[in-house]
Amino acid sequence: MARVNLEITRRRFLQASALSAGGLLLSARTTLANKLDQAGIPVPWFLQGEITTTYNYCDMCPWRCGVVVQSQNGVVKKIDGNPKDPKSRGLLCARGQAGPSFMYDPDRLRSPMIRTGERGEGKFREVTWEEALDYTAEKLQALTESYGQESLAILGHTSGDFWFTDYFAQAFGTPNAAKPSSSLCTSPREEAALLTFGMAIGNHEPADWEFTDCIVLFGTHIGEDARNTMMQDFANARARGARVIVVDPRFSTIASKGDYWLPIKPGTDTALLLAWMNVLINEERYAQDYVAEWTVGFDELKAHVQEFTPEWAAEITDLTAEQIVATARLMADKSPRTVIVPGRHVTWYGNDTQRMRAIYIVNALLGSIGNEGGLYLNKTPYVEAYPHPPFTVQGSSGGCSATPGEEGDTLPLGPTGKARADGVREKFMRGPTAVQELIEPMISGEPYPIKGLIAYGINIFHTIPNGPRTQEALKNLDFFLAIDVLPVEHVAWADVVFPEATYLERHDELWTCGHKTPYIGLREPAVEPLYDTKPAWWMARELGMRLGLEQFFRWETAQEYLNARLLSIGSNVQKLHDEGGVIVQKGKAYIADFKGDSPFNTPSKKIELYSEALAIVGQDPMPVYEATEEVPDGYFRMLYGRHPLHTFGKTQNTPVLHELYPENEVWVNEDKATEAGFAQGEYVWLENQDGVRSGPIKVKATQRIRGDAVYLVHGFGHNAPGLSLAHGKGASDAALATRYKLDPIAGSAGMRVNFVRLVKEA
Repeated sequence: MARVNLEITRRRFLQASALSAGGLLLSARTTLANKLDQAGIPVPWFLQGEITTTYNYCDMCPWRCGVVVQSQNGVVKKIDGNPKDPKSRGLLCARGQAGPSFMYDPDRLRSPMIRTGERGEGKFREVTWEEALDYTAEKLQALTESYGQESLAILGHTSGDFWFTDYFAQAFGTPNAAKPSSSLCTSPREEAALLTFGMAIGNHEPADWEFTDCIVLFGTHIGEDARNTMMQDFANARARGARVIVVDPRFSTIASKGDYWLPIKPGTDTALLLAWMNVLINEERYAQDYVAEWTVGFDELKAHVQEFTPEWAAEITDLTAEQIVATARLMADKSPRTVIVPGRHVTWYGNDTQRMRAIYIVNALLGSIGNEGGLYLNKTPYVEAYPHPPFTVQGSSGGCSATPGEEGDTLPLGPTGKARADGVREKFMRGPTAVQELIEPMISGEPYPIKGLIAYGINIFHTIPNGPRTQEALKNLDFFLAIDVLPVEHVAWADVVFPEATYLERHDELWTCGHKTPYIGLREPAVEPLYDTKPAWWMARELGMRLGLEQFFRWETAQEYLNARLLSIGSNVQKLHDEGGVIVQKGKAYIADFKGDSPFNTPSKKIELYSEALAIVGQDPMPVYEATEEVPDGYFRMLYGRHPLHTFGKTQNTPVLHELYPENEVWVNEDKATEAGFAQGEYVWLENQDGVRSGPIKVKATQRIRGDAVYLVHGFGHNAPGLSLAHGKGASDAALATRYKLDPIAGSAGMRVNFVRLVKEA
């Protein structure tokens, strides 16, 4: 190619400024593409036409990293982490990279449908959106007239659930809206934090990785759970010498990176935490000045933990007293730059709020809460809610102005004054709406009947424990609307199916993330929705308009809604796009940032080691160890977790992820497997204590797990013929979780109280 020398004066350059940089780049790409084509060389996609850039936050897992999406000719070609986003920082995990594969899954739902067969048969006819919406509105209106608005339950998951579990639920008038992300995952963590230091943990776990010198993990599987930011942060902290203590019955991936692996007996974590308190206090290794200034109840705690010696805990936990003392001293040596990471899925054994209280108390004894290198103080960004008249629900189950996915702390009441049907606030001290407890009123009608259900983005049979009970509940409903992207199991039970556009095809609510640097993220469509799918905001608005709720749905487009919110911070959708899809605000991460004021929103304005609020309602004001049920002879305790390529039961059918990890395995202690005659790679069935079976699943015989437990990755074992890749692959831990134990404080469901045995014959 001949070299062309061009001499352009500054004046001539300014005169030619109408020719944009983008136009020059496109021209250069076109020239190169033509030359490659002429030479018979395949032309790469990025030279085949103009590239459109849009901004989004990933919906492939709850972490919601910011992404930059590149599209061409209406097709998504590439996804990258957004370098301006405080979570992704320009990087993505494999699941995030698989967003286009999820969107282009050939098994996607393509049009609205109305049931023609019996519930569970999966027989439907395709209809127009007009017919589906009219039919749904008629059914919801009939529910209202016969039973009241409270007879409708709305269950949701993933980021778009805001439009139904938060906004539509309150506009319609039902307090019975719930999310598994709370009662089946995080609520003990949040309730314990509110009780102990008066602040929620929030979506982004506030470990101050940048400065920490000692990291303690209880069942937090960094690298397997694949939260992008945590993997980056952990790698950086380890690289600069941070010490690592991992407490887990299984030698997880993160345990292999640790200084200490404590293979604890499942269910005994609180005993270990109490013994750590004993060592820190009795050896005077706690942060004495910090405890004196920022805590209350230290004298009571000191007296309380005297009997919980390392020797006492060693008998219970199957650890050695030496391990317990050594790890306590290591944490103290590095304090206040030591952090016990709260974790996300913490609903384990039914005594989980007290275990989480114990975690926060040890953090407090180390002086780490609100100090550099410990637990920083999350702050939610400021942006006003969309302006609307007062909702018909008195109180909020989530709050339309709250961060999507967060749960409120008020007691919502329906228009007739009825409280939530789950009875959490009557049965338990605290707790947001409990997904699993909304099933019972569908069967018993107590305290009043739930006769309608909207399920948004939640795979009910892979989420809610005791699947047979859930099937019975669905049979009793007058109406069931399923909103999803894929034909997952419960879609076959719906009366109406709304097919949703994926996150790459829609606008959505702002992502307002509590963080060390709080920020606001934009979701905008990269391409038009495929097939006859629609975004959740549009569905909610269309239903609302048909139900006479126009006053709550005054916008006509998502941009109009978003602009009304962004106006409060001097921005709009176009400006947010032009700024790279992210607005970062200033946080107040440390106690010092409050300039003498207390950041702790407890009654005492301090960290409450002794909880007067718990004592008043008859709960233990300080954590105590509560033994869990022992494993029956011939069984193993069933433990479960994540895989870096998959999220819950959502991604097993995503083509590129399925190719890499198509089915789960059951981890069994190698000695136990040999003793029972199970070979490596052999397929077995898992049978639980109630005779329920799931499988077949491959045996992974390994020394990396204790002999009293087995472990499998959650989300497999789909029984949904419409999922051509995932159907029948592996075993479902959710199907085997026919029992759960309720936490007396949070009302959450501990599901590690199920036991399984391995069965060779089907």
